[in-house]
Amino acid sequence: MMVTKPEITKRQEQLLEKLKKCEDELSGQELHRQLIIDGKSMGLTTVYRNLQVLIKNGLIRSRHLPTGEVLYTPVDRDIHHLTCVQCGETSKVEGCPVKEIHSPKKNTKKFQLLFHTLEYFGLCQNCYQTQS
Repeated sequence: MMVTKPEITKRQEQLLEKLKKCEDELSGQELHRQLIIDGKSMGLTTVYRNLQVLIKNGLIRSRHLPTGEVLYTPVDRDIHHLTCVQCGETSKVEGCPVKEIHSPKKNTKKFQLLFHTLEYFGLCQNCYQTQS
């Protein structure tokens, strides 16, 4: 079965390119700000609407922080994080333990896997020491 690349609009392409050029994740507001700086103004609502389309097309992934903020990154960047539930500090996890897990072969015709997420939540060293 051949997977076809989804058609995306010029605005979605602009967002995807910004995310690919960034070393880390970006929020919708950061993306909006960077587009304005580049002279490619796009309304904030339009940014978020197009980010949702990119997620549904399997081109980007989102990560929800305990603060409610959502960060976006391309799906080909397989990055996972440790997130402190108290202060919100995040740090990257080396490697991807999920890569070693194989998706069930039975469901491949009923489900096309686009991406996965893996997040760990707990207390960072500073917050843990403060509580102790």
